[in-house]
Amino acid sequence: MAKTTGARLADYQYAGATPGAPSGKRARRFDLAGIDPHAKAFSSGDKAADQAAVDTLAGDIDRLQDMLFADRRFKMLVVLQGTDTSGKDGTIRGVFAKTSALGVRTAAWKAPTDEERAHDFLWRIHQKVPGAGEIVIFNRSHYEDVLVPVIKGWTTREETEQRFAHINAFEKLLAETGTVILKFMLHISKDEQRLRLQDRLDDPTKHWKFAIGDLEERTRWDAYQAAYAEAVAATGTPWAPWTIVPADSKTHRNLMIATAVKQSLQGLKLRYPPGDPALATIKVI
Repeated sequence: MAKTTGARLADYQYAGATPGAPSGKRARRFDLAGIDPHAKAFSSGDKAADQAAVDTLAGDIDRLQDMLFADRRFKMLVVLQGTDTSGKDGTIRGVFAKTSALGVRTAAWKAPTDEERAHDFLWRIHQKVPGAGEIVIFNRSHYEDVLVPVIKGWTTREETEQRFAHINAFEKLLAETGTVILKFMLHISKDEQRLRLQDRLDDPTKHWKFAIGDLEERTRWDAYQAAYAEAVAATGTPWAPWTIVPADSKTHRNLMIATAVKQSLQGLKLRYPPGDPALATIKVI
């Protein structure tokens, strides 16, 4: 297990959104550019030890998830947001590597279908949120609807502000009905993205992960960074705070997120339901 670093998750969390506040005011209260994507605050300085720590944490999460599923008082929604190649798939593989498939689901969000566009933008999202005792991991999420449309000019300023308000109300509904919401913004540098995209091109087994459109999206890097900063500022609430994860290091990313998931599950004071006293007298023969 990696030695204690003294890093605090709270130092990377933002929960100061003021719903309804002007966007300019929000932007001054959250500075994404001030967070170094190459930082390794939770690292012991020994990569092998950090990887072993992630493995241990994954086992801890599995045991806690078993209690969550049996307890049935709570639900957990894990939101993974980030630019292309930021490590959403890798996080799921690393952090939840040992978690039983029972009570755990992943939803990967793409462009909405015609049927989904015929409804409000949260309609498809609400159908995939966790039920009692479940952990659901969103690989991308409803936040795509306040990122891509903004960058592409598909929504007006008024529509974007309205969507921020709807997201805050939606997440408050979930929180007030027993859902613990963990939102992680996987923060990588532009140069790290370049290296990861090139790796996909150089490795034929990763070509399926690459789309020509990824290069066009990369030209909008600064616009996406600004949109992410605004989204975090507008929707980082006490009931659904954002955690900004320096993610240039894949091991550090997994270590930080696994730590947050474990701490959140532990904080629920989970318990197994009481057994039937009559079972104590039964002998299986």
